[in-house]
Amino acid sequence: AERRGGSDTAALPTDPPTAAAAWTGATTAELCGMPLLVNNRPVSLPSSTGEFSERYSRLKEGAETLKSKPAIKVDPPGLLYIQQREFAATVPQDGSVSTLGTEDATTCQVVVLRHTGSGATALGHLDGSDTAMTVSKMFNAVQSLSDGSSNGRYEVHLVGGYIDEQSLSHRLTLELLEAFNSQSENIHLETYCVTELNDTMKQNVHWPVIYGIAVNVKTGEIFQATFPDRGPDEDVRAARTFLGGSMMSIYDAKAEQMQIEPYEWIPFPTAEFWLQQPDHRILEYFSTSPIVEPPHFVKHLKNIFQFLTTAPEEALFPQGQSRTYKKTAAGFWERIHHAT
Repeated sequence: AERRGGSDTAALPTDPPTAAAAWTGATTAELCGMPLLVNNRPVSLPSSTGEFSERYSRLKEGAETLKSKPAIKVDPPGLLYIQQREFAATVPQDGSVSTLGTEDATTCQVVVLRHTGSGATALGHLDGSDTAMTVSKMFNAVQSLSDGSSNGRYEVHLVGGYIDEQSLSHRLTLELLEAFNSQSENIHLETYCVTELNDTMKQNVHWPVIYGIAVNVKTGEIFQATFPDRGPDEDVRAARTFLGGSMMSIYDAKAEQMQIEPYEWIPFPTAEFWLQQPDHRILEYFSTSPIVEPPHFVKHLKNIFQFLTTAPEEALFPQGQSRTYKKTAAGFWERIHHAT
């Protein structure tokens, strides 16, 4: 879910260019070796997403192939569902999680980063908040899980966004390209199904084609997906983002445990008011893309409003500890209660 209020707009680059970059007109990343590659050749960062997609026909073909396949329903066993401003990384040897997935990306975009040698895979749902930092965290997570793997390479898949009126998707795509171009290792861009390449027209209105994707951690396969269950603690996690929480890693691959880091529950003063408003008004005020949101978007927001109406009876994070979960033998998340 993507909302107004400043948190959903794409972050502008904060690092100043080097003097050499300023003199040549190149970005710092371009002067540092351009480690983002397409067809095994370094890319030149584009000024527009359309320019980039026109430059690489193989990426356009790959996007068409991905869009042409129907979405697959992914059930809870083996799934780690990732919400907006979350990412997770794991390895094929993980006995609890075999699929990473996310949905409801309109102006948001989904990033999948994988090392082909170790199979270590990360998936993140980015909304333009701290893009460069998030990409670095995802890269560091995959690199750490790939420690000791001498063979293989890093591959990245970018999916989501569309031609939205505020150009949020366009801006986020450019930020992602620049961020991956700034990492310390070569990264091969394998899937580029973003912005223009994930756009379709319906009654003269632009819509995204793909809203959700998943990755099979064991094989590396990327596919369109939907998710009937988005737990655990869907409302607790969504409220954290609604309250302005930053990007968070939610999984410890070595312990095979999911965790939600503590945040301060703050009542939403106008929650009761918004719970009484018609759907169109909620969409208009809280969505970056009100016309193209999925049908459950307003219900999802109302659940957050309800959650932020009354303080929880029990402390969300007793003694300041994370909420931690482990998969049961049946494949469902079960909360682990820490000893007091």
